Amino acid sequence: MNLIKWDPFRELEDVSSRLNRIFGRIPGHTKPDSEMLAVADWMPSVDISETDTAYQVKGEIPGVKKEDVKVTIQDGMLTIQGERRQEKEEKGRKFHRVECSYGSFVRSFRVPDDADESAVKAEFKEGMLNITLPKSEKAKPKSINVSVS
Repeated sequence: MNLIKWDPFRELEDVSSRLNRIFGRIPGHTKPDSEMLAVADWMPSVDISETDTAYQVKGEIPGVKKEDVKVTIQDGMLTIQGERRQEKEEKGRKFHRVECSYGSFVRSFRVPDDADESAVKAEFKEGMLNITLPKSEKAKPKSINVSVS
């Protein structure tokens, strides 16, 4: 018995194809099914935490080279994208099982309003991507003493 990896997005593509047939859309006049629903091949796990001074984003990206990772902030969105490349079969070497996911990935997160986008720092070390988004000075809580007379 062979196990097949469940892909929920493939089911969405199937549903989309069926709906197109039901409503009489001609397949030649639309994009091919594979282009109708673009999905990343895999997504790295991400932890997002907060301290009094900053937001911290930690992503696991093992097997990805530093030059294959890109971090951008634009219009209030933090985007992490990259690609994990699969090893090619060489002469005299055969793969018997490949369980790791390969291909491109994209993760996007809304940046909180109190984050200072101009001071973001990203570090990639040993398969871990660490992004620090400092909070802006105006957003930090201040304590004000009130004297009662």
